Amino acid sequence: MNILFVDEHLLVLDKPAGLSVLPDGWEKDAPYLVKLLEAEFGNPSTGSGRGIFIVHRLDKITSGVMVFARTAEAHRALSLQFEKREAEKTYHAILEGAPNWNEKIARFPLRANVGHKHRTVVDPKGGKPSETRFGVLKRYQAGAWVEAQPMTGRTHQIRVHAYALGHPLLGDVLYGASSTDLISRPALHARTLTFTHPATGERLTFRTEPPEDFVSALERLSV
Repeated sequence: MNILFVDEHLLVLDKPAGLSVLPDGWEKDAPYLVKLLEAEFGNPSTGSGRGIFIVHRLDKITSGVMVFARTAEAHRALSLQFEKREAEKTYHAILEGAPNWNEKIARFPLRANVGHKHRTVVDPKGGKPSETRFGVLKRYQAGAWVEAQPMTGRTHQIRVHAYALGHPLLGDVLYGASSTDLISRPALHARTLTFTHPATGERLTFRTEPPEDFVSALERLSV
């Protein structure tokens, strides 16, 4: 994994797709991100006072930028920024099919953990308010490269909102996409993350490039 920034308060990295943040319920012996980071940067349970504290999450299938706190104080400060929506996130995604819009705001209430597949669903009555802003970066005959900005932080939010707009993420068979050989996972990458450093007060932005499988899918769409 690629460490983008580390000091005594926080750690920022570029998470690879296919690596869970926490233990996978289906593959309990598989490596996971927090365990790997604790081995290198410490575990607060050892009494060192520093370790790895989860501030936000990315799905196992999602690549891109993540921040972890290294102290309890930094964890509280960063978590509050995410709760108050003071942290800003943008994602890059590839949609299946060509949308007839250049920009779109999806406001579908979402309810998580539904059914044996633990899907998130649109639920106008029981769902929580959710908003994602989409903008087309480039069009292809059979798809579109888009930027997505989630204004709320619901589970699978971008994936479900894309599906609800009629254009699921390429490769996202859980949410209605067709099977494809262009990419082996839902085409979603956490592109940028902006937040305020909990100790210095400096506003920081970290940016990551989409990984090889994402870029390859775009290249093959353009053929």
